[in-house]
Amino acid sequence: MTEGMTNVNGLATNRPLPKGALFVYMALATLFVTALITCNLIANKFIEVDLGFKIFVISAGVLPYPITFLITDVLSEIYGRRRTNHVVYFGFLASLFVLLILYLGSLFPATPNSPVDGETYNAVFKNTWRIILSSMVAYLLAQLVDVRLFHFWKGLTNGRHLWLRNNASTIVSQLVDTSLVVMVLFVGQLSWSTMGGYIWDGWLFKLICALVDTIFIYAIVGIIQKRFGLRAGEELPDF
Repeated sequence: MTEGMTNVNGLATNRPLPKGALFVYMALATLFVTALITCNLIANKFIEVDLGFKIFVISAGVLPYPITFLITDVLSEIYGRRRTNHVVYFGFLASLFVLLILYLGSLFPATPNSPVDGETYNAVFKNTWRIILSSMVAYLLAQLVDVRLFHFWKGLTNGRHLWLRNNASTIVSQLVDTSLVVMVLFVGQLSWSTMGGYIWDGWLFKLICALVDTIFIYAIVGIIQKRFGLRAGEELPDF
């Protein structure tokens, strides 16, 4: 276990990793992977969400997706870029594993008394491989962009203005994610104008979620900082 705690300038404060810090890291990582896999499994259904001023046409997978960016921003703020990237990579591997399991499930015929027959299974998961593929490509790039931009703004502001790095990094990375998912999923199948509408609705909906989650990131980061005795902008030591 590494001794010392680093602040935004990379200076060690010679403090050990606080008790419970690893548990919080694992809990956030687990929630992240769970939300990511859920996004992939329900992404094949498109829905309308009426927020009063606009009706958004989005994939159902968009609903839990902002949680993943909220968690990576919390991890970046508390645990640093290296450990946050580890969670991103493991999320990618988890998606690959889910894709393999879904494929294996399609190889075996359903029994006569199976509650879900083969046709129903294929109807639900037939396009899942393409969804997960598009999601994985977009997810990996967008999350790495999010983490990099988060730490860019953190260094630029010397650890101040959490709201700025939270929103600035998420706004750009969500645009990257939404554009890649829609294009990989629908290019050659839908018109560019239709895909453009999906990109706009998906990105705008995520943008609204990002603005709303500013309240939550301040609350979550504040609780963790108080629990582990961190100053604003200070990160826990690597482990």
